[in-house]
Amino acid sequence: MNRLRLVALLPLFALLGGCNFVVLSPAGDVAAQQRYLVIISTALMLLIIVPVMALTILFAWRYRNSNRQARYEPDWDHSTGLELVIWAAPLLIIICLGALTWMGTHLLDPYRPLDRLAAGRSVPEAAKPLEVEVVALDWKWLFIYPEQGIATVNELAAPVDRPIHFRITASSVMNSFYIPALAGQIYAMPAMQTRLHAVINAPGRYQGFSANYSGAGFSGMRFAFLGLSDGDFDGWVAKAKAAGATLDRATYLQLERPSENEPVRRYSGFDPKLFDAILNLCVEPGKMCMSEMMAVDAKGGLGLAGIANTLPLAYDKYTRRGAVFGAEPGYVASVCTIEEAQALTTRAPAASARRQTAPIRGAGLPLPELSPRRPASLSLLLGSARPSNS
Repeated sequence: MNRLRLVALLPLFALLGGCNFVVLSPAGDVAAQQRYLVIISTALMLLIIVPVMALTILFAWRYRNSNRQARYEPDWDHSTGLELVIWAAPLLIIICLGALTWMGTHLLDPYRPLDRLAAGRSVPEAAKPLEVEVVALDWKWLFIYPEQGIATVNELAAPVDRPIHFRITASSVMNSFYIPALAGQIYAMPAMQTRLHAVINAPGRYQGFSANYSGAGFSGMRFAFLGLSDGDFDGWVAKAKAAGATLDRATYLQLERPSENEPVRRYSGFDPKLFDAILNLCVEPGKMCMSEMMAVDAKGGLGLAGIANTLPLAYDKYTRRGAVFGAEPGYVASVCTIEEAQALTTRAPAASARRQTAPIRGAGLPLPELSPRRPASLSLLLGSARPSNS
């Protein structure tokens, strides 16, 4: 019978062979340090969990109903030694976990530049980080290399043992930028910028994806991360420059629309201000940027003239994401002075639509236009809300 149980468990062990333990065996130094945090934290918690589970089984067996030799003490209610063990052990573990968390939070802060490439290897003073701008789109990833002058979709590459500095944002909804072999996940949010410093220590092809659900195409929002030697990275950049396509703002607005399972794309050039425009929600030509509106507010704002500016700065999540419903996108194209606004009002045609000044009655519908042909019963219902023209 025992052999049959062992044979039945063999398929389960076979399934474990397909597991990817990249989190416990990463290729980047930041992820490796995070691995030790996971292992040490788990071990500290097991110091309590394992004895408690073992004692639960021991007590259930020892004090079972059929064991007549178990000592019966119905009046026992206190043990100083047992109380010390019960309270001291968890307290010490909590102190250790707190200290470990505090050190890890500061040493592995994603905004903190790297001070080492690997254990025992500090970052050279002359080392220049590789700058990469990351944009989470629906449902794909855009990577911009300002120094190399290229951009890619769903493919990211970096030289081995060179610090990488990521600037991360999103176009519409929140996502999470995550390469398990490189470092921990960092959120990508529209109109906000997050940062990540990391390094890859071994060449290879690794997987990156979004770790935050963002819609129908979320499952296909994956990309390849390539750890390359310096020579191979230069060749990869040259291949991207040979693509010939340019990522200007019009091309980006088409790329931004929702699509699923996009293939790898490469662009040999891009608008140098594209990332800042994405970050400030002003990719469309002529649209006021969020940073410009903030500068206006910092100087005291525009009073009543600036009330309409808050809504246009919001992301149009309906039309921009391809929906057929929702209001048309609108934005502030320019700001005029009070004198210019008054001049425009003066030049406006005087024969505008007739305006109702009477209060709204009933179901919230506007009052009908008054005419001599109006039925007398309607006049009685309206009462003296408005004098008749007849």
